[in-house]
Amino acid sequence: MRSLSRVVPYAVLALALPWAPLAAADDDNNNKPYNPRKADAQGMRLVGFHDLQGRSAYQPIAEQQGNRWIAYVGHHGGSALNPLTGVVEPNGTSILDVTNPKKPVMLKHIPGPAGAGEAGGAQMVRMCPGVTGKLGVTGKFYLLRTNGTQGHQVFDVTDPANPVLVSTPIEGQTDTHKNWWECDTGIAYLVGAAPGWRSSRMTQIYDLSDPAHPVFVRNFGLPSQQPGATGPVEVQLHGPYRLDNRVYFGYGTATNGILQIVDRDKLLNDPSLTPATRLAPTAAQLLYPQISRYDQGPTNGAHTVFPIMNMAPPPFQRFTRGATRNIIALTNESTSNECRENPQLTYFIDITTESEPFGVGSFKLDPASGGKVNFCDRGGRFGTHSSDERINPKYYGKILWLAYFNAGIRAVDIRDPWAPKEIGHYIPAITDKTDVRCVTTNGVETCKTAIQTNNLDSDNRGYVYAVDRANTGMHIVVLDGEDD
Repeated sequence: MRSLSRVVPYAVLALALPWAPLAAADDDNNNKPYNPRKADAQGMRLVGFHDLQGRSAYQPIAEQQGNRWIAYVGHHGGSALNPLTGVVEPNGTSILDVTNPKKPVMLKHIPGPAGAGEAGGAQMVRMCPGVTGKLGVTGKFYLLRTNGTQGHQVFDVTDPANPVLVSTPIEGQTDTHKNWWECDTGIAYLVGAAPGWRSSRMTQIYDLSDPAHPVFVRNFGLPSQQPGATGPVEVQLHGPYRLDNRVYFGYGTATNGILQIVDRDKLLNDPSLTPATRLAPTAAQLLYPQISRYDQGPTNGAHTVFPIMNMAPPPFQRFTRGATRNIIALTNESTSNECRENPQLTYFIDITTESEPFGVGSFKLDPASGGKVNFCDRGGRFGTHSSDERINPKYYGKILWLAYFNAGIRAVDIRDPWAPKEIGHYIPAITDKTDVRCVTTNGVETCKTAIQTNNLDSDNRGYVYAVDRANTGMHIVVLDGEDD
């Protein structure tokens, strides 16, 4: 496959297909046909597809294991027939061999707890290779997943067709969400509801360097969330992202979003913590590792926070200062069907001076760009949900992949985060397994069948894996110009 790791000059990018930005919406869009059973593609194409047994999907990751590529998919609650076992199983985690992305092969489905939506399933997945002295044993591979709202589990997936439960670091929870696992140290940031905490989603930090013997490190959240606090409680955590000596926390999904930048060393090694305050830290101990926070206000969230470091925006290159910037791509989540909410976008936050983050640009998609049928009228959610989080040499700092619900997969040129531009999209076709999405107007419910592209991941070969919230399956795409 053709590598994008070399940064193409911006002027060339703007002039040469297939990397040129797409044309802005114009009169031609008004005549664009709409057939939900036919994919809509521009600048990218479908390579492979799997229906994931008709299960609602949340998070995919694709990792190399030896000479194979394996995809792990976390599912929302629900149930479906597993043809591998002949049994109807509660949704959990699907494991697929995607070595040949044209023909993904289901290897295993690990059932999760029964329950609908976020009450069941096993939405979140992270995977790390074993490295003796850092995490587990060299040659082994480990999967960290949520177990419904109940807790968190670690599996040995060295043989991905036969995963083995290794440990359950946390159980007896009432909520869980998007974890982070440091493959170079074994430190895990587990999102859930610790006893006595006033928020249903905060951070419980564990050392999982020996996956069979989890070690509790400390609890963390925003002041007001800890046990014993009083007054209003700040918005719950969605998920963290660690890069070098920083941990970036995103709180809130569609409202009152907060980006928090934290010094990792201070977070893990606060000398003032005692056994009691590791469980219930004081407000001062919660603020001790904080470098800064950036508040989005009441209309926007902070669903996904993705650091993009050492960017060199082309318009700044003649300047003697500020030519290189550090940026956070901060993605909101659309949470309501048919645009019955505030618009949810992806914002770009300059964190070059970490103590003073500020917004510089945003990416939005005009719902009218759907052509004859406006995206707000197609059914389901329209707006951002998440970005690719992989530091991938093909795309990092150049192309950001966004999951856009009924607008599918969007590829955005972010080399100038002050003025991001779309370079391609792929909106999958619905199938007979695609679920309906409903709204109620003046007491009357109406339902439509619509794609709901939810999360995505890229691998170092250049393939992008996107999964659908409405039971359609997993789509594997590439940009035009890439070889299969």
